[in-house]
This record gives sequence, C-alpha cells and structure tokens, in this order.
Amino acid sequence: MNALRNRVQLIGNLGNDPEIINLEGGAKLAKFSIATNETYKNAQGEKVTDTQWHNVVVWGRTAEIVENYLIKGKEVAIEGKLTTRSYETKEGEKRYVTEIKCNELLMLGK
Repeated sequence: MNALRNRVQLIGNLGNDPEIINLEGGAKLAKFSIATNETYKNAQGEKVTDTQWHNVVVWGRTAEIVENYLIKGKEVAIEGKLTTRSYETKEGEKRYVTEIKCNELLMLGK
C-alpha cells in the first residue's frame, strides 16, 4: 500500500507556456499549471463546468521534454506527488504553495 501514498494522477490542459529555469550545475526545472474540468448538471438542470487549476513542477530530463514539446493548451497526463512549501513575501507575510512534483508525464492529443 505504500505505493499509493501521496500519489496524484491528473489529465488536463496547460494554462500557459511552461516557465523553464536553468539552475547552477546544469539542472533544469519546468513550472506550469494545468486545468482539469468536471461537468455536471445543477439542480435547475443546467450544465455547469467546474475548472480546477493545479501547479506542476518538473525536474531533470522530463523538464527538457516539457521545454521542447509543451505549449499553452496542450493536453497532458501527469503522475506525481503533492508537496507544500512556504515562503515569505517582501512585506513579511507567510505564504503557502501546494504543487505537484511530477515524475511521469504523457503528452496527449495532437
């Protein structure tokens, strides 16, 4: 059952072009967001689409693939784990960010 702990699988579309960061030592980091949509009918019978946004970070060779092939709107399937980090703003406020650290990526569609 350990393989199922903190495991996320999503299929969605990129909300923007990936942000690529080249780190010292040659490491590469890619950041992007994907949107997942759920459609249902409300009490009045109207079709409603609920969109959720997910922040994704990708490291290493997979980040190179993201840099070369992914653009805004592209459909992808990702697998990874949820991570939460905190940082402090210039004003001294503490902020929290939840991201998916992607370890597998599959490009879908055309």
